[in-house]
Amino acid sequence: MIEILRNRRSIRNYSTKKIESEKIEILKEAILRSPSSKNINPWEFIFVDDLDKIQKLKGCKPHGVTPLATAPLAVIICADETKNDVWIEDCSIASILLQLTGQSLGLGSCWIQIRNRMYTNEISSEEYIKKMTNLPENFKVLSIVTLGYPAKTREGKSFEELQFEKIRNNNF
Repeated sequence: MIEILRNRRSIRNYSTKKIESEKIEILKEAILRSPSSKNINPWEFIFVDDLDKIQKLKGCKPHGVTPLATAPLAVIICADETKNDVWIEDCSIASILLQLTGQSLGLGSCWIQIRNRMYTNEISSEEYIKKMTNLPENFKVLSIVTLGYPAKTREGKSFEELQFEKIRNNNF
């Protein structure tokens, strides 16, 4: 696990290589194994591999979303907010587990924040996505995670770059 963390970086440009169906099935299994508060599992996941739909998703923010320009796979992380008051935390855990599983399979990924982001001054990014995907009214969208083979390799952060001053022992 530490090697996965040492090598993980956000990837914003992907190659044209298609993700193998076996790897997509592993990603689906991994995300469904994500822990959730009281095992309520309020989350749901929309795996989008239709390139036209991914391009439409790119428009969920005013200036577009770079990782969606080349990603062969986008996973919308959403939840039924009526099922659990900590759906945000549950979806956050699922998002990062998806990213780390992708990394373990040789894929790159990028988290795209949707909650509390705007499409226009009047319409949220979430509303844009809900309309595009026919999400029920009681569902909230936390993020989109893009996945694919990186267009170029990025080195993980060096040990020296880690902010050890952010760690305290016993007290602040």
